Amino acid sequence: MTARLTALDAILQACWRELDSAARTRGHAWRTVALATVAAPAAPGEPPQADVRTVVLREVDIDARLLVFYTDCRSPKVAQLRAQPQVTLMCWSPALGWQLRLRARTAVDTGGLGVSSRWARLKMHPAAQDYLSPLPPGAALDAPAHQAPPAPDRDSREHFAVVFTTVERIDWLELHAEGHRRAVFDAQGAGRWVTP
Repeated sequence: MTARLTALDAILQACWRELDSAARTRGHAWRTVALATVAAPAAPGEPPQADVRTVVLREVDIDARLLVFYTDCRSPKVAQLRAQPQVTLMCWSPALGWQLRLRARTAVDTGGLGVSSRWARLKMHPAAQDYLSPLPPGAALDAPAHQAPPAPDRDSREHFAVVFTTVERIDWLELHAEGHRRAVFDAQGAGRWVTP
């Protein structure tokens, strides 16, 4: 995109096109997205804490306003998502000069045809290794793991989960030498300009 977009509907469409492209294009800046969740208090009486990590955008359904990523169902983020399904995702593209903050609602699926069909496509790829570890994410180790573990049974999807994320609000920010711009879009796609 060389010319700056000026219409709100064109900006919203471009955001969704870029997200869709990111899910299909390795190296796209928005393929890896920061996901912020609410973590339970570390100790009684303490407030909940924000928790953030990077996830890989796997699929986008523009019409349903849906983003899909995968995770290990033993990951702490799964418990966080089940306790509080409201999340914020953040993308940054240096090439576009665009930041997106997406408010969304998640649903975690660990069974059924949707999970099985995605696992069938993924299981022979190196990324499948992320969901086949005998240890859960964050488990303590005596030393760093320097060598690959034994080859696991790739027919088992015991720890594989799919996270469906429905976007309810988009906060678009363009950083530009000629002036920054920002717009906010609701779940129905209605947009308004706001101060950057």
